[in-house]
Amino acid sequence: MVKVGIVGLGTMGRQHMDAYLQMPDVEVAGVYDHHPDRAEAFRQQYDVPVASSFNALLECCEIIDICTPTYRHAEYALPAIEAGKAVVCEKPLARTIEDCERIAEAVHKHNTLFMPAHVLRFFPEFRMAHQLIRNGAIGTPAIIRTRRGGDFPITKSDWYADFEKSGGVILDLIIHDFDWLRWTLGEVERVYAKALTFRKLNHLDYTLVTLRFQNGTIAHVEGTWCDPGGFRVTLEACGDAGMLEYDSAQQVALRLATRADEGSAGGVQVPESPAVENPYYLELRHFVDCYKTGATPELTVTDGVEAVRIALMAIESARTGRVVKR
Repeated sequence: MVKVGIVGLGTMGRQHMDAYLQMPDVEVAGVYDHHPDRAEAFRQQYDVPVASSFNALLECCEIIDICTPTYRHAEYALPAIEAGKAVVCEKPLARTIEDCERIAEAVHKHNTLFMPAHVLRFFPEFRMAHQLIRNGAIGTPAIIRTRRGGDFPITKSDWYADFEKSGGVILDLIIHDFDWLRWTLGEVERVYAKALTFRKLNHLDYTLVTLRFQNGTIAHVEGTWCDPGGFRVTLEACGDAGMLEYDSAQQVALRLATRADEGSAGGVQVPESPAVENPYYLELRHFVDCYKTGATPELTVTDGVEAVRIALMAIESARTGRVVKR
């Protein structure tokens, strides 16, 4: 039985707890939150032990799962790594590139099993889209557009509204797309962004980020915390042989249209790939399996660092109005 400890018992802590409950070989041996009332509510809901301190949590667990707000990730990741625990950490890896690099240095120094939790790679539609693009289904990629967002996220502490803590819509939300695009297309060469982030609007944020990759592909990444109509995600990938479309609002969400060859019909449709298993379950199941077998996770600490680096380049561009080069 693998013993897991969760630190941070808000929305993501509950999401992760629900995933672990589906794993017969995993025991959530303890949880911790620096808000005692939140920890008590979690204990009552899940009947799980609450650790008196983070050090106490380290003593009873083999895997530490960090689900705290972004600005506290390094605070918990570093001592867990130094204690020799396997660590899975919610995205973004940290609020600053300095904290990201401290975490990466500790992982390499202590040879610790570590995975940044970029769950988008485990969504079946995005996993299939990645495979199709990498396998040449649309030919040479030319341009990719993504859109992600909904209404502004509100929490008890309202930390999302504090840019210094959350990094706004760029760092907190569309870092999902930055990681997926880098995984699919390779390294980013330069970034240009426009955003509402620095206009001091009350619980509104929006951005449009343009990325140019080293392979020449252009990506437009739109993120919004201004849409009260509900959360929606879209993807459009165009290449010289076809186009791939995804829209989370559509019943058949993922479609592939290819150029016709010698009179044959184009517009081949890829059937919907429903998430029979929750992507958070798939992500955490992968990490637990890596812990049990000694395998290397698909996502490395370097992936976490580089996703934050792209986001911070976009933030710098949005703040200064200038193109930011790698």
